[in-house]
This record gives sequence, structure tokens and C-alpha cells, in this order.
Amino acid sequence: MPEELAGQVAFVTGAAHGQGRAAAIALARAGAHIAALDVARPLAYPSYRLGSGEELRSLQEEVERHGVGCLTFAADVRDDAEVGAAVEGCSGRFGRIDVLFNNAGVCAYGLAHELTEAEWDAMIDINLKGAWIVARHVIPHMIRQRRGVIINNSSVAGLRGMNRLSHYAASKWGLVGLTKSWAIELAPHGVRVVSIHPTGVNTPMNDGLAEMEGTTPREIAERSAGNLLPVPWIEPEDVAEAVVWLASPRARFVTGSQLVLDAGLLTR
Repeated sequence: MPEELAGQVAFVTGAAHGQGRAAAIALARAGAHIAALDVARPLAYPSYRLGSGEELRSLQEEVERHGVGCLTFAADVRDDAEVGAAVEGCSGRFGRIDVLFNNAGVCAYGLAHELTEAEWDAMIDINLKGAWIVARHVIPHMIRQRRGVIINNSSVAGLRGMNRLSHYAASKWGLVGLTKSWAIELAPHGVRVVSIHPTGVNTPMNDGLAEMEGTTPREIAERSAGNLLPVPWIEPEDVAEAVVWLASPRARFVTGSQLVLDAGLLTR
């Protein structure tokens, strides 16, 4: 259904590339104005390449081709002041925030007893605390509007244990707890909250993980996922289509739920 989100405003984190970029473009195609946030700089952990300022700029150009507005923000989801300024900038430009796609996240391998405290903290702070920081700034706008949708990007690792990913799994399981709790808290205000759980997705993160592991992206996908369907991963656009559906009136009674996009992984 074309432009079913016409006039709405979507705030997307981790938007420079991968799943966030695909979702921002799909939401724009559906008619939503976009506020795109990304850290847009290297981090000490994980050390692979994340989104860049150039990718944010090219995203803005691509989004605006769909006839909607786009703001971009270089901000770290762990920084309350930076996030707050971005949310206020979005509200000031567009006057509302209807959709939050809490997508910013990182992944890295490590045995639990070999992780450093800094590695543990970075994973939890980006993937879990970061989602809370963004939401706590966005939620008051949705409450005032008495409508909104928050979509938390978890993982199949948020529904099962995974080898050498205990800190990642802990952060993604935590998003399920946030989703269910926020759904209860926000239902009286007309705000829905859901989490999505993709299997391995074909994004630049695979290249970074492969480089860190001394292997190939395909081997990373096959080792981590083991999908029931004969594919090593799904595409960012597959996740984006789910985001648009969840944000749309077609999913108006979906809240507190977990949408699995796993190519059959969890059936094994």
C-alpha cells in the first residue's frame, strides 16, 4: 500500500547503513519523514567499521528522492545529551514523532570468561541502554500525541542462547523485557511496542565480524545462524518490510509481541 505512512515521522537509529538504512528508505517510500541517527565514527569496541558521515549524507539524498523530509544526526545512543538534542531537533522540524526504530547495535564474539569489563559494558550500553535512552526522549512526544509505535531491533539471539555471544544475547534478551514492559506502560496512551528478531542479516557488520575472526562473511553467517531455509542470511530489505508493516495501521493491534524473521532458525 503506497504512502500508508504519509505525513508521519520516523526516528531511526543506526541508520547510516545496514538494517537501519534499509528501514529509513522503506519508511520514506511509505510516506514518512525521516530523522536518521548514527554514531558516524569509529568506536574502540567493536573495532570494525560502523556507519560514516558520508553514508548519512547519501542516505539523506536517497530519502528525499521520495518527496519527504530528512534530518540526519551524528550521535552516540549512549550519550543522553546528544540523543536528546537529536530528538528535539526532529520534533522542532517535523512537529511530531510517530515511529521509533531502535536499531542501533553492535555484535562481537567472545567467551564469557574472557570478555573484559569494557567489552561487556560497551555491548550492553549500546544495544540495551542505548535503546532505553532514545526511547525515554521519544516517549513523551508519543504520549502527548496519544499515538506511536516503538520497534526494538533484537535478534534470534534475543530468544535463544548462542555460542560466544553471551554479552550480545544478554543485550538482545533485555530488549524483549523492555518491549513487554513498555507495551504495558504505554498502551493507555495509544502507543504500541514490539520487538523484531532477525536471523543473520546481510550487512556490513558481517564484513567486520569476519575480519575480526579471520574468516569470511558467509562462514560467519552459516556458523551463527544455521537457518532452516537454505539461505545463509536474509537481506536488510526483508527487515525493512517488517518495520513498515509494524508501523502501519495494518498492525494496529500488535503490541508487546516478538516478530521472528529467522528463516526457520528457531525451529531447529
